[in-house]
Amino acid sequence: MRIEVLGTGCRKCKKLYAVVEKVLKDNGIEAELLKVEDINDIAEYGVMKTPALAVNGEVVLVGKVPSADEVLELIKK
Repeated sequence: MRIEVLGTGCRKCKKLYAVVEKVLKDNGIEAELLKVEDINDIAEYGVMKTPALAVNGEVVLVGKVPSADEVLELIKK
């Protein structure tokens, strides 16, 4: 599984990365977790508002920092 946090490095983007990292660790989920900070790379996903979350190349969340439970549900889909 490949999980990408899309954001330019703002506070909310960093928070989303931390939440996802914790969810993966706490639930024993193996995944490649990446930060995508280049605005051109983010735009290629069609994302205009950050932070955003992509799972296996599909954007599943845009514009907010979800709870750990929400992240777990998004990853399980």
